Amino acid sequence: MDSSNSPSTKPLYRGTQIVWYILGLVEILLAFRFVLKLLAANPYAGFTSFIYSVTYIFSAPFLTVFHMTQVAGSIFEWTTLLAMFVYLIVAYGIIKLLLISKTVSTPEAAAKLKNQEK
Repeated sequence: MDSSNSPSTKPLYRGTQIVWYILGLVEILLAFRFVLKLLAANPYAGFTSFIYSVTYIFSAPFLTVFHMTQVAGSIFEWTTLLAMFVYLIVAYGIIKLLLISKTVSTPEAAAKLKNQEK
């Protein structure tokens, strides 16, 4: 049986697409946060306030990891960069975990195991 025609291939593909989409959305929002802080955007402006409130949940676990570098009102938020990196690693791990469930044929599995032995 060709593993690319397995009934689990399409849902698996959709699952990986969803993970990458969510990661992309979170990364874009965090990038906006980083740039707005760096450029000392008015925190009371509607867009800025919206971005800060939406991204707070994603950046909150990292806010006390590093000190913020502040120069003349501009904030280089190291914690946002850390959050972006951690979420990328987590998404990559989820994708790898999903791919473990992929159906493989016996010859394909044997070839992959042989390559791992090298």
